[in-house]
Amino acid sequence: MNKPIVRFAPSPTGYLHIGGARTALFNWLYAKKHKGTFLLRIEDTDIERSQKKYIDQISDALQWLGLSWDDEIVFQSSNLDRHQSVVSSMLDDGTAYRCFLTKEELDTLRTEAGQKKVVFRVPKTYRDYTSEQQQELINEGKPFTVRLKIPEGTTEFDDLVYGKIKVNNSDLDDFIIARSDGLPTYNFVVTIDDCDMNITHVIRGDDHLANTPKQILVYQALGFNVPTFAHLPMILGSDKKRLSKRHTATNVQEYRDKGYMPEAILNYLSLLGWNPDSDQEIFNLDGLIDGFNLEQVQKKSAVFDEKKLLWISGQHMANASIDTAITEIEKLKPDWATGQASSYKKNVLKLTKERSKTLIDLIESSEVFFSSQISYNTDVKNTIWNDSSRKIVDDLLNALTIENNWDKKTLESVFENLMNQHNLSLGKLIQPVRFVLSGLTYGPGIFDTMVLLGKEVCIKRLATGLKELN
Repeated sequence: MNKPIVRFAPSPTGYLHIGGARTALFNWLYAKKHKGTFLLRIEDTDIERSQKKYIDQISDALQWLGLSWDDEIVFQSSNLDRHQSVVSSMLDDGTAYRCFLTKEELDTLRTEAGQKKVVFRVPKTYRDYTSEQQQELINEGKPFTVRLKIPEGTTEFDDLVYGKIKVNNSDLDDFIIARSDGLPTYNFVVTIDDCDMNITHVIRGDDHLANTPKQILVYQALGFNVPTFAHLPMILGSDKKRLSKRHTATNVQEYRDKGYMPEAILNYLSLLGWNPDSDQEIFNLDGLIDGFNLEQVQKKSAVFDEKKLLWISGQHMANASIDTAITEIEKLKPDWATGQASSYKKNVLKLTKERSKTLIDLIESSEVFFSSQISYNTDVKNTIWNDSSRKIVDDLLNALTIENNWDKKTLESVFENLMNQHNLSLGKLIQPVRFVLSGLTYGPGIFDTMVLLGKEVCIKRLATGLKELN
């Protein structure tokens, strides 16, 4: 097999969508798997909707995910002269023709076909007009589109996901390759660009499946080599309808802001359509490259499950090194733990990382170790705080104040004495203590927390908390 050349070709009309990220990932994996080339093309020919901020966001999101592309970015808009030149050459060699049917005429014919309950087909009225006949109409000022002359027969291709697909050319209209304003159409320009970029494999969403026969006909009309196609299953929401904002966050930036690490997102996206033929669900990038195979991509639509993404994220959080976690946190929240010693930050994350599913979880659970002031939720206070809990914390403060040692064993002994004194289980004893120390009802082990905070901080928080809560 020759080394493949693949491309990801988003339109810069919005942020990088989850579906687009999955398409980019599958292209990137295929290129890496086979020592090929992964290219990025920005399809920015929609002048009204394309914006530079979206171009910047798409490229930034791809780099954040680790899906770096080879070579320079190709901008489709910069190829307009090339596209129009090919249209002209096709008019000259007779593989395309000028069509002078107006929109109003086509609308009338379409309405008539609907009334007769027959399939509408664009009439080929001008397909065989001579150059002189066409020029006469042009001289009269009649606008025209340019249509491809579709030959008789069938168009067939072997899709790496869908298998053999065959279309009767008689079911296709001579479709427009250039509009009346001279601008070439999507199905035409992507074919020219893919040819010029030497694309060998077109890997994209199955919403492009219907476009493929038309694009193959353009390849054939121009004598280009037809690439191999692979169409990926659609991503659906929980209601089995196309994924949209009504289901969940739909763009990569939103998940980045929620504190998901790129490896977790890539891991989850890989499982939206690809079946690794094993029970393994947690992959790093090297594992994905080794295992990925387009033949294992299913035709069945994939359902996006944010709970599964969160679980996978938790696994990656647990597996991440402390240094990696710190690096990712500081990218997300540059002012996190400023002024704190590096060794202290690492010790905090050792305590909190395993329980965290996202970087935001980790940031929030670590704040208690860096805050100079604890805030107390009124609802939680009303549930937890009473005369009994006040007495527990007061007795603990007195016991700790006279304690010379500050280690886990010492704290366990102090708490055991309190359990006997108050005739309470350890869990009942810990609850008000944790609340006063952190303002929370959950967190790492209380003894590990207190050892890390240190005696001075714990004494101060217990004393301050007693005053504030009373």
